Amino acid sequence: MAMMDDAGRALVSAAVTEAEGATSGEIVTVLAEASDGYTDVALLWAAGTAFTAMSVFAAFPEPFLDRWDAWFAGWGHEWTSGELASMVIALGLVKFLGVWLVQQWQPLKWLLVPGPVKAARVRGQALRQFKVGAERRTTGRTGVLIYLSMRERRAEIVADESIAAKVPPEVWGEAMGDMLAHIRHGRVAEGLAVGIRDVGFILAEHFPRGEEDVNELPDRLIEV
Repeated sequence: MAMMDDAGRALVSAAVTEAEGATSGEIVTVLAEASDGYTDVALLWAAGTAFTAMSVFAAFPEPFLDRWDAWFAGWGHEWTSGELASMVIALGLVKFLGVWLVQQWQPLKWLLVPGPVKAARVRGQALRQFKVGAERRTTGRTGVLIYLSMRERRAEIVADESIAAKVPPEVWGEAMGDMLAHIRHGRVAEGLAVGIRDVGFILAEHFPRGEEDVNELPDRLIEV
């Protein structure tokens, strides 16, 4: 699914070209729809709900059994151990399937993913994209990846080892802030362009462009 139109892609590519004009650093931009499917989180919610329901039933069976007797079995029904075990299992299965199906509604599914989990998955995916697309792929190991994940509404900036040795991670905070300020208002291309320019200024300060520098990584936006 396309997340940006051609005009937006051109704006991002132009910003990369402009930023790299003053630095030997190489900037790679990646735009992702999502960093993970979070199927494991949905399964944990379903399993946790099912286990909780089964535990409550085991601890306080009378209200459940009284209601079942009133609706179906009739008063005075004698429950066997097998019937009780079957009811516990059935209750767990119903709860598990119900919660799993409810989470197929994407807004609820994403709401139920804890923030720290989203942050960790975005960071992990950014690092994987960096290893594939930028790490140690330049002569001076001066690659920087700007990664934006739309579903999680999070971004990461990952730098190659030569840059990381001179620029501490907190320095990228201003670039992140400027970028996200635009993206929060739906201006994704503009936000990426601003972040790219900020990163370019930082790189130019520590890694000015030399006369023999060549473009080693693509300027185009990578969409995954």
